[in-house]
Amino acid sequence: METRAAPAPGLRFAVLGPVRAWRDGEPIATGAPQQRALLAALLLRGGRTATASELLDAVWGESPPNTALAALRSYASRLRKGLGPTALVTDSGGYVLRVAPGALDAAVVEQLAVEAEKLRHSDPVRARELLGEALGLWHGEPLAGLPGPYAETQRARLAEWRLGLVEARLELDLDLGAHAEAVSELTALSAEHPLRERVRALLMLALYRSGRQAEALGVYADTRRLLAEELGIDPSAELADLHQRILEADAGLAAPAGGYPGAAGEPVRPAQLPATVADFTGRETVVRELGQQLAQASLGGGVMAVSAVAGIGGVGKTTLAVHVAHEARDAFPDGQLYVDLQGTDARPAEPEAVLGGFLRALGVPNPAIPDSLAERAALYRSTLDGRRVLALLDNAYDAAQIRQLLPGTPGCAALVTSRVRMVDLAGAHLVDLDVMSPEEALQLFTRIVGEERVAGERQAALDVVGACGFLPLAIRIAAARLAARRTWTVSVLARKLADHRRRLDELRAGDLAVKATFALGYGHLSAAQARAFRLLSLPDGPDISLGAAAAVLDLDPYTTEELLEALVDISLIESAAPARYRFHDLLRLYARECAERDELPEERCNAVTRLLDYYLASAASAYALERPGDRALGHLAPTTHPGLRFTERDEALEWLFSEAQALLAAIEQAAADGCPSSLRQAVDLLLATQDLMETGIYARQYQQAARAVVATAQELGEGLVEARGRIWLGQLLCLSGRFPEAEEEITRAHLLGVAAEDPMASSYAPNMRGIIALHTRRFEESAAYFTTALEAFRSDGSRYGEAATLSNLSRAQLELGDTEAALDASRQVVEIYRDLGAGFRPANGLYALGIALTATGRLDEALEGLTEALHVFREGRQQFWEGMTLFRLAKVHLAGGSWRQAASHAEQALVILRDVGGEWRVANALTVLGSALFGLGQPVRAHACWQDSLGIYTALGSPEAQEVRQLLGGDAETTVAV
Repeated sequence: METRAAPAPGLRFAVLGPVRAWRDGEPIATGAPQQRALLAALLLRGGRTATASELLDAVWGESPPNTALAALRSYASRLRKGLGPTALVTDSGGYVLRVAPGALDAAVVEQLAVEAEKLRHSDPVRARELLGEALGLWHGEPLAGLPGPYAETQRARLAEWRLGLVEARLELDLDLGAHAEAVSELTALSAEHPLRERVRALLMLALYRSGRQAEALGVYADTRRLLAEELGIDPSAELADLHQRILEADAGLAAPAGGYPGAAGEPVRPAQLPATVADFTGRETVVRELGQQLAQASLGGGVMAVSAVAGIGGVGKTTLAVHVAHEARDAFPDGQLYVDLQGTDARPAEPEAVLGGFLRALGVPNPAIPDSLAERAALYRSTLDGRRVLALLDNAYDAAQIRQLLPGTPGCAALVTSRVRMVDLAGAHLVDLDVMSPEEALQLFTRIVGEERVAGERQAALDVVGACGFLPLAIRIAAARLAARRTWTVSVLARKLADHRRRLDELRAGDLAVKATFALGYGHLSAAQARAFRLLSLPDGPDISLGAAAAVLDLDPYTTEELLEALVDISLIESAAPARYRFHDLLRLYARECAERDELPEERCNAVTRLLDYYLASAASAYALERPGDRALGHLAPTTHPGLRFTERDEALEWLFSEAQALLAAIEQAAADGCPSSLRQAVDLLLATQDLMETGIYARQYQQAARAVVATAQELGEGLVEARGRIWLGQLLCLSGRFPEAEEEITRAHLLGVAAEDPMASSYAPNMRGIIALHTRRFEESAAYFTTALEAFRSDGSRYGEAATLSNLSRAQLELGDTEAALDASRQVVEIYRDLGAGFRPANGLYALGIALTATGRLDEALEGLTEALHVFREGRQQFWEGMTLFRLAKVHLAGGSWRQAASHAEQALVILRDVGGEWRVANALTVLGSALFGLGQPVRAHACWQDSLGIYTALGSPEAQEVRQLLGGDAETTVAV
């Protein structure tokens, strides 16, 4: 008998896939299948000795050949040579394999699974991570390719083990709120293991929590029928109980609150409070009063506390609230939420949008956030249940705006600031914040300016704060200006303030006090600073980049940055981020009044025009990088500003998305101003930024901008602008499935474009008319429009337009039965885009080719092309096209009878298209999902999907409604051709 030895260092083994071995990361040859079977049998003994007879049974079964024992010894000898003499040793006539802890993948999985089970309730996020690590160690079928009864038994055991871990991980997904994302995987898993009731139960729960109750009930009906047919039994009591609870809409089935995973997979404890100011001064009584209210609320045992601070603009409501919230944050360990409700803006923040942001901050996955205000408010309160969270609701418009934003749970609290005293906010603790006392005001002034400069000029300092009306914001502005000018004395500043008698009177006049305070700083700006302050307030965007600001001011970026940083130093603007700036809302209003008074109308118009010029030039550069050589760029309004020049697609995309809101706001503002030259730039900026529309993220703001341009162009009789505006508006309406409205817009655009002899409208419009005709089943008419558009694009030399139209024409040719022409057209599309080096556009060609290949039965080629397109769309942030490509992949799998893959892709498409695709495309995905589920033997759930899609089609007046009725009537082989 050989002496036992410690495990050989550096060895590592895998059985959760092909049986493999490594030494120090280098593979070791494991020999023939029987030799690998011997190795597997020894590894799975867990360090225990295996006798020769046990190993013979494991490798050859009950009837080993006569040479089996000799072969066994030979295999053991070869393994010893490969693994080293200390790893495989003989013991009591058998063999034992000495494996270090953690050297075998199955042992690692077992350790991870045990740890995950321990953490399941205390830290479910970490538990899910551990299960994910464990499942990541599987690499295909366990013990792949090994012969023998032992390997077969162990293979089944390991596969069952893995399935149990998958179920445990999916159960944690549901506990953590990722129910919408889990539906796709659970659908596929239930198809692969149709009799596994735990999978069916998890699928029912995931569907129910995703708002798909009819489908959840359909899963139960399908399961009951299948169990009866296959095994002659009824569903388990647990599954039947879940079915009954879903029927009753049991509140206990709702997603658990407070357990949603964050983006990094960690428990989410939002810490959104803005930074408190280091020089916060005074207000001791109010700070103590509010602090006591929050402390009592954090202890729970009663109702959720609401404190509302009211006062005039500039009195320091936000500064006070942020300071109090920071002092109380330890009492709210589960997080602090913050939002500026923009109550003084022309468009205060919508409560549903705020709730969406809060829910995301609390870790709720985006697909799990419902649409309606009431549902979001309910989910918000449920998520906060049992947690201690403070919500700071800053700058509220009125009580109605914030009612749904209140947590409503003991242990939580809300701190509200507003210019309005909220007497109609039931149960709120109201605080009226007045100006500072003279001593507090002087103390604040001294902290900012410095003790040395104030010590010898106390009376002059009192004169300064008195001229500021003891208003904190005015004091800060005055003190900051003095601190930035080391050659000034306090007396110099006091004399300057004393010269503005009218402004001192305004400081005491209610709402005018804020304007007077701002005027104190404005009157001492240099000419260049004052001009920047005025003109930069004119754009409507939420903030402005350094490059855009330079365009507005008609200055170089270096000079512009000096001016902006000077304005930041004296608190007249804020630095939202590096090289980005924004106005406080009241300061913007004041600055615009200054512009109205001190700038000529022509200069105000020129400033906005320069901004549009910059945006158009920069957007055209980004557009050209995505579509090099596109003829459309030659039809844009000329620009005088060079704009930004991009050399990398990622850089251009990043700029486009970071500027999206400002760009679209500029378009809408140009429409409102009604300046003809700006209007032409605005409509062409819609073209240059059309990638924003196609992502779906900015569709609503893009539509508002397009409608504003069209309305103004129509009023001014600008036919070319109106035509182009209607094209982009119609395209967006078409993307959302609103075909009658889209057709009305595009038909008008076509007529106007021809009348204006505009090559763009004369080509884009018939192409869009063809798309609408295609979707509304007028195939011959559609092909005719595409032919007209193709001629127009070719006449204009627009290869991009030619490719886009050929892509659409191929769809019409398919519907008309000309499959060869359709394939040829779609191949031309791919070739044209690739020749042009057109960013993500080749993916559009692959998308069109995938549809044609699907129709001709060449499914493998279709899958290959669509999968490549999906990757490109994801890289290009084209969410809409990502969702549509997933939908097309589902249709390919459906055509090939791969029901499980079809259902999985349809589910993934639904998650995206619900956000960015519009109702019509959601109905399309539901229809395909229903067909896939029917193929999986789940007819009840399939009918639930079809019923949902029928409701959408009927509401939209879509022709697909009749085909879905056929599906519901039993024609299960029919699928909607969308």
